[in-house]
Amino acid sequence: MLLAFISGFLISISLILALGPQNVFVLRQGLLRSHVFASCLVCSISDALLIAAGVLGVGLFISEIEGLATWMSVGASIFLIFYGFLRVKSALNPKGLEIDDSESKELWPTILAGLAFTYLNPHVYVDTLLLIGGASSSYTGDDKVMFGIGAATASFVFFFSLGYGAKSLSPILNNPESWKIIDLFIAGIMFTVAAILLLPYLS
Repeated sequence: MLLAFISGFLISISLILALGPQNVFVLRQGLLRSHVFASCLVCSISDALLIAAGVLGVGLFISEIEGLATWMSVGASIFLIFYGFLRVKSALNPKGLEIDDSESKELWPTILAGLAFTYLNPHVYVDTLLLIGGASSSYTGDDKVMFGIGAATASFVFFFSLGYGAKSLSPILNNPESWKIIDLFIAGIMFTVAAILLLPYLS
């Protein structure tokens, strides 16, 4: 079960680490010290719900179709390898992170913005419902549950760390060379998790 938890955590953190609208939103709120807890909580819970839907909903659908679980796992591995190469490509031309401080400081607009950055982003559905859901098909029973918990835990750990560590992280994230290291790190995790997913079918 521990391996399933670690695998879920790694694949989730790899996808979240990639520069995207959620990360920029949480980082900005952290830099402005404006509703940091609410921003982190909205993004974390949203991700956890989508991950649960992917692991449970897509997993149940997959389990009823003979052979599909294998193809989904292989497909997820291919996507991870492809995404890993994209991160390597990005590392060859790194860019810093630009922060716009013009957002409203009211609570509800902040919450709505967090929801919008999550649910209006098509990529989040690919990551959670398809990729993580597909990867979870390699596991059954308690292992599948632990995989989902690991993936959801990664969201909470990442967003709260990013939000509350934003002030200390801002000099790093504004440095293109730092994103080069981050992108290479993401690529390494992507390739590792892809190998873990493919291993049962290669032995």
